[in-house]
Amino acid sequence: MLTLTFLGTGTSNGVPMIGCECPVCTSTDPRDFRNRTSAYLVWGGLHLLIDTATELRLQALTFGIREVEAVLFTHAHADHTGGFDELRRFNELAQAHLPVYAGPETAEVLRERFAYAFEDVFPFYGGKPDLTLHEVRGPFEIAGKTIVPIPVTHGRTNVLGYRFGPLAYVTDAKIVPESSVELLRGVDTLVINALRERSHPTHLSFSEAFDLIADIAPRRAYLVHLSHETSHVAASALAPGGVEVAYDGLTITVDE
Repeated sequence: MLTLTFLGTGTSNGVPMIGCECPVCTSTDPRDFRNRTSAYLVWGGLHLLIDTATELRLQALTFGIREVEAVLFTHAHADHTGGFDELRRFNELAQAHLPVYAGPETAEVLRERFAYAFEDVFPFYGGKPDLTLHEVRGPFEIAGKTIVPIPVTHGRTNVLGYRFGPLAYVTDAKIVPESSVELLRGVDTLVINALRERSHPTHLSFSEAFDLIADIAPRRAYLVHLSHETSHVAASALAPGGVEVAYDGLTITVDE
């Protein structure tokens, strides 16, 4: 069984946005409060963190995350890496280096931006992140579980989604090539980004996400990375059958 918790479901600004008084940013519906997008996956005995969103510390405290055995990065944009330094606490808890996985372009940025995390400086854990970096160039295994990378494009940025058997998680996509669509066929549950109703140059719109979901035909799908333009209720009303709008703290389970 796989259990996925949505730690954050919002776009790069988060919702509410600073200085905004729109109906969504001032909503009292807790589902309209959206931290930056990231997720926590428990797969058998394996505990995986997908991205280190800006609010990682608060997400971990809010949702009781104490154990992380590996981190999967989709890409290196700030809203997906802003909580990077919080990984040091998981080093301290485990008293071990933490493996992180990323595509070649993302790995290059991580090495440059967080060089100190890949050098052993202190004779103890917790002073900084202590990580081992693995470049993802195809399917890979962690603790006997096979993970399949799903390449997509996000403007000029190459992003990796990930498939975990019957579950796939794809965020920050604008173009999903046919080769990646084929990798997604047969999934039971698909998580996909859907920014807003209007078209956007680097993110799927609602209608584009719905078309993609219809093509892949999972049993169910969840939308993430929503902007402040659409409330949870309004977005849910737009979604076809079998498609739900995720919200921070939602936990789903998928049978293998």
